[in-house]
Amino acid sequence: MFAKLARTGIVAASIAIAGCNDSSMKDFAPEANKPLPDKILADMRAKGMVRTSSVMARIFKEEGKLEIWKAKTNGRYDMVASYDICKWSGKLGPKYTEGDRQAPEGFYTVRPAQMNPRSNYHLSFNIGFPNAYDRANGRTGQNLMVHGACSSSGCYSMTDAQIEQIYAFGRDAFQGGQTEFQVQAFPFRMTAANMARYRNDPNYEFWKMLKVGYDNFEITKVPPKVDVCEKRYVFNQVAPEGTTFNPSGPCPAMSQPDSLRTAYVDYEKSYDAAFGSALKSSTPAPKPTIAGIKEASIVSDWSKRRARGERVPIDPPSLNADGSVTETMRMGRIDSPAGRKMAALEAEKAAKQKAQEQRLAAIEAAKQAKEAAKAQALAEKEAAKAQAVAAKEAAKQAPVATATIAAPTEAPPAETQAASADESRVTKLKNKLLGMFGG
Repeated sequence: MFAKLARTGIVAASIAIAGCNDSSMKDFAPEANKPLPDKILADMRAKGMVRTSSVMARIFKEEGKLEIWKAKTNGRYDMVASYDICKWSGKLGPKYTEGDRQAPEGFYTVRPAQMNPRSNYHLSFNIGFPNAYDRANGRTGQNLMVHGACSSSGCYSMTDAQIEQIYAFGRDAFQGGQTEFQVQAFPFRMTAANMARYRNDPNYEFWKMLKVGYDNFEITKVPPKVDVCEKRYVFNQVAPEGTTFNPSGPCPAMSQPDSLRTAYVDYEKSYDAAFGSALKSSTPAPKPTIAGIKEASIVSDWSKRRARGERVPIDPPSLNADGSVTETMRMGRIDSPAGRKMAALEAEKAAKQKAQEQRLAAIEAAKQAKEAAKAQALAEKEAAKAQAVAAKEAAKQAPVATATIAAPTEAPPAETQAASADESRVTKLKNKLLGMFGG
């Protein structure tokens, strides 16, 4: 059933097999002509693929994977290579506006003219953003790539060795007659468990829409036919003859082959049961996602200021659930002519400000020194005055020293002096006679 489906114009339209003209291939540069490794070629042969068979890519942000799928001889696709994405910027969720640094999500088309063998990022191809869905919904941006150099500002960046192989898959398919290949970019593998994890996310309705295309590929293993009407994706739908899909207009009466519709209904029954079970089980916490156009506009403004060379936070701002904005403290500036000019002007301004501050500081220091000298002189004067007053007070309170002069003893009269002398002589004589006669 699916082999037949793969050959119908419904699902095979995205493969668009036709001859390539010289103008689409002649610009491939020698550095973009490296052959695929022998091991990959052997794996392709084992899976019933030829080197130049049709190709498509699937991207999963959360898992950080880029897968290459190729058509087998029965028309169905099988995965032939998987690569770890080196870097992608932004958060889970679609790209809204120029400068929001979001890597796109959706269904995109790559043609030979979008392949760039002389990219500044080693090798690259433009994924085709904005597509019909993006334009219908007013989403803006340009030059969204899968490229090498492991550096991203809204792109999916690989290592140089990886992009050489990815580029070679597209190159070989174009050489085999494929005129365009599909790139499917998803926030995560759209399993029941993952959808249950993000059921409360503001991007959930958008992801449910992408999941229809994801499921169509899982069922058929053929890239789905993608159209846009009523500003939404529709997959593997056929419009009545004479009508077309208008991205912004109402969808025409649409139909699907019965076999595909029946297979999709059965697939959804199994998914619904798994989703119900996932709601009851513990799951890893969801990763950060973009909070719609409001956050995209905040980041876009940051990008514009950064591109002008202004000094901005190193990392883009983030909108919180309560409406507040979080910004990192580290500041920086993009290295560009505008950035260098702004840096020079800022350095000149800073130098002038520093010189002014130093001049004012010198004036203030001189003023303070003068005030200090004046204060010291006044203090010394006051100290001297206080010392003089203290000395004066001490002098007043000291006792006066007096000398006591003994009054002169009045001499006895001369007669008294003579009598005393005679009495003394008599006494001495008496004492002498007593001594001689033992008295």
